[in-house]
Amino acid sequence: MQIQTQYTYEKTWTTTNETDLLRMIEEEIGDADPKGTLNYIKEAIKTGKVITVGGCRFRVEK
Repeated sequence: MQIQTQYTYEKTWTTTNETDLLRMIEEEIGDADPKGTLNYIKEAIKTGKVITVGGCRFRVEK
């Protein structure tokens, strides 16, 4: 599954690898569990939803 990200101030979506996804999530949520959050995001976006964590949005690549 390819995941695309977009910060709230950006206009375009970018396909992002898992290492960068974890880094982005860690920046947004701090000391909370980034891997657990990423697993939640992966499950939630399977249905086509857009998930927002802090100032970053996540979706499955179209």
